[in-house]
Amino acid sequence: MCADQDRSGDASAEGERLQKVMAAAGVASRRVSEQLIVEGRVRVNGTVVRELGRRIDPAVDELEVDGTAVQLDPSKRYVMLNKPTGVVSTMRDDRDRPDLRRYTDQYEERLFNVGRLDADTSGLLLLTNDGEVANVLAHPSFGVTKTYIATVRGAVVPATLSKLMRGIELEDGEVAADKARLVQASATQSIVEVTLHSGRNRIVRRMLAAVGHPVTALVRRQFGPLRLGTLKSGATRDLTKIELGQVLTLARSKSE
Repeated sequence: MCADQDRSGDASAEGERLQKVMAAAGVASRRVSEQLIVEGRVRVNGTVVRELGRRIDPAVDELEVDGTAVQLDPSKRYVMLNKPTGVVSTMRDDRDRPDLRRYTDQYEERLFNVGRLDADTSGLLLLTNDGEVANVLAHPSFGVTKTYIATVRGAVVPATLSKLMRGIELEDGEVAADKARLVQASATQSIVEVTLHSGRNRIVRRMLAAVGHPVTALVRRQFGPLRLGTLKSGATRDLTKIELGQVLTLARSKSE
């Protein structure tokens, strides 16, 4: 009888060898993958695996290395877009406004957006064909944090930042920023960084307007673990392996 074990602990010869799957996923070479397994740094479906003969089904089983999730499905794609202002966050706009097809058409996979940015808000938008991950990251109940840089009218003072974090009553209920800090200020204009996990429509604009500082420009710089960095407006790029691991780890932790 084979010494391999499936998730229930029964002997099984089905699936592919774990180290082969890890190598195919780009984790490391087979030899290094074997060492990771022996050292107890690999989990399959949440359980540490140390047996080199272990076989898994990449279509079903979930893999983690050093606590970071690994994508085993090569058909899945994850793309970061720096959405310009004027582009609506939809694949086809019924009013003929510029939409996301100009960015997704360049990829073979049928990508769609994770959440939305208003047409007059620019910045980080995730495009993917992974519906399961997209549902978790976009659903308001999971509270994925987002960070925005807002240019507003007037001079923002520390008391205003404190008020944003304490909570503001809006027409659809109270909301509070997780963080708020002043980046730059003058007598007529300020730049504020706001981090929050609310997914309500136009929430940053409404919060800042409620404290007397209407937004004149808004950019999303961070979504969950993803940072926009130096990606130019209108440009796209695939997530790095590190970023992908962070996104998958977040999505799996939120869905548990």
